[in-house]
Amino acid sequence: MRGLSRHAAQAGFTLVEVLVALLIMAIVAALSWKGIDAIVRSRDISSQRLEQQLRLQSVIAQWEADLAEIQDSGIVPALQFDGASLRLTRRQAAGLQLVVWSLRGDSWTRWAGPAVTRGADLREAWLQSQQLLGNEAEQLRALSGIANWQLYYWRGNAWTNAQSSGDAALTTAATPTLVTRQALPGGVRLVLAFTEGSGRVGALTRDLRLSPQGS
Repeated sequence: MRGLSRHAAQAGFTLVEVLVALLIMAIVAALSWKGIDAIVRSRDISSQRLEQQLRLQSVIAQWEADLAEIQDSGIVPALQFDGASLRLTRRQAAGLQLVVWSLRGDSWTRWAGPAVTRGADLREAWLQSQQLLGNEAEQLRALSGIANWQLYYWRGNAWTNAQSSGDAALTTAATPTLVTRQALPGGVRLVLAFTEGSGRVGALTRDLRLSPQGS
């Protein structure tokens, strides 16, 4: 009996050994958790970047679609940039639509008025577009994280600042305008600069050729 008891005592673990084993298990568990946490964080970051990229592509596609459908009404400017907002008139199945792209804070927004067929309604939409507050139901927050933006027009075989004057279009008494109209440029260059922490680096430059207008 004494020999059996002595053998059982020798086969057990001391308190120190148990504590060491628990410490090792705790360290392994902590390292495993850090590894899992790193994997989850990496997956979340990749998912966020993919979502941002898809959002950017969608917004740029809308921007290009608006420019591709520009139509000069002869009533209001077909394309006008004042440094903060770009106004344009585009073709729609139901008539002409006024669209405004603006930078509000760090957000690039898009406002679209109703499609109209009467000149008076188009003038009204133009006046309304100059009084936008940013909280209108038609105002869409297209893209966030924008530090600033700039537009350039292709004129005379060169890119020029969109706020500089171009060739003035002819106007007649039969086609009164609210402001001086200018001939449409051959193309538009968009430059978007992103804010720090937006998840995007540097600036985005996109050139688009405009379709010639009918006489």
